[in-house]
Amino acid sequence: MCRSLPRTARADLVASLVVFLVALPLCLGVAVASGVPAEVGLVTGIVGGLVVGALPGSSLQVSGPAAGLTVLVYEAVRAHGLGALGVLVLAAGLVQIAVGALRLGRWFRAVSVAVVQGMLAGIGLVLIAGQLYALGDVAAPAGAGGKIAGLAGLVGAAEPAALAVGAGTVLVLVLWPRWRAAARVLPAPLVAVGLAAAVTAVLRLPVRRIEVHGLLDAVRPPGAGEFGRLTEVGVVGTVLAFALIASAESLFSAAAVDRLHQGPRTDYDKELIAQGTGNAVCGLLGALPMTAVIVRSAANVRAGARTKASRVLHGVWLLLFAAALPAALGLIPVAALAGLLVHAGCKLIPVRELVPLWREHRGEAVVLGVTAVAIVVTNLFEGVLIGLALAVAKTAWDISHVHVETVDRGAAGLVVRVVGNATFLRLPKLLDALEALPVDRRVRLDLAGLRHVDHACAAALEGWAQRREPRSEEVAGGAQAGRIATSRSTK
Repeated sequence: MCRSLPRTARADLVASLVVFLVALPLCLGVAVASGVPAEVGLVTGIVGGLVVGALPGSSLQVSGPAAGLTVLVYEAVRAHGLGALGVLVLAAGLVQIAVGALRLGRWFRAVSVAVVQGMLAGIGLVLIAGQLYALGDVAAPAGAGGKIAGLAGLVGAAEPAALAVGAGTVLVLVLWPRWRAAARVLPAPLVAVGLAAAVTAVLRLPVRRIEVHGLLDAVRPPGAGEFGRLTEVGVVGTVLAFALIASAESLFSAAAVDRLHQGPRTDYDKELIAQGTGNAVCGLLGALPMTAVIVRSAANVRAGARTKASRVLHGVWLLLFAAALPAALGLIPVAALAGLLVHAGCKLIPVRELVPLWREHRGEAVVLGVTAVAIVVTNLFEGVLIGLALAVAKTAWDISHVHVETVDRGAAGLVVRVVGNATFLRLPKLLDALEALPVDRRVRLDLAGLRHVDHACAAALEGWAQRREPRSEEVAGGAQAGRIATSRSTK
């Protein structure tokens, strides 16, 4: 039957099955790590396929619950309750739709890559710290700091059987892709989780398994009273964090997917509207937020997908599995999903890029590291804001170069040329150079090489010229230079 289909339809069908096999364990793992029932992750995956998959934007990238939002969702559920999750996700989706409709999607590409990598690295560190507890069937302490502080005593408290299952899952995830022939047929996440479930069942290991409640029970539309929470400052901050991080991750994923194929390029504004629509639907269903996920998207492209039909069909397979075989979920050990998330968290940390980045762009490496540490120490939203502020400060510092050149014209005096961008960041350097000039020589300032002078530097030049003027009749040029600087700053 498959061979009787047209070539494009056959390619999309095969690709959809591959993506389904990759997405199934990831949907479950992200949900459990987020502190919500496992079926909630499947709901988001289904919406990502059936709704977002059918909308224009990026033709081949696949959406669903992502590890990048796990930490934020967990903290949001803990702070505001599971009932408020739908409102948060719905509001974030509406923000994404508005940003896309206003054609502001391209501005997300202006976000510093170092901030995005630092954000993912921070998420990866917090995710690993939390999932190591689940790896040993141990309750995790609250807060990222508590999780990290408690790691020292984790080995003694962990359940040996669960630890073995989790470690075995990670080992399979690392080794299976090296068997390329087999990896093309069965993706590593499915093999790892399937083997863990089979070994646990056969040996009857005393490990915790996923609790199954049914797909319909996982659908929890937000109540009318929950919408009043949107007036709270903390809730609004969480909504903006959802929208910002989901949008940035989706658009960066789109850029990466575009490099993997020769088909139509992504329309970033339409993709934001599609992602926002998907999150709005997820919010109405009380499900997890979604982003475009590079792991599933890359699997889709490499499996030979030609059109968006592959990602829609992957949603169909998720729906059929959740409806027909929900009991199968109850066989999966929580430690196996924790191993899956630990592996995903490690891949979020750009270890290989750190050394070259430090050698070539040391400032960017600092931004990456500070962002990651800030997320671990504070929280995801504040950490990203700190990273963005540091990136802006670094850029301002980089572009505010000012160079002072002094030319001795003998009896004609000194000519001082100021070149570059004179901003308050470089004001100490500028004043040090000017105040070091001999007081008994005629001085003329040449500001023709200045591309920009801010108000602080203009005022400083004016003040310097006025201080020099009484000491010599020949320093009128300095006062004139100060007035020129002031006039330039008002243009």
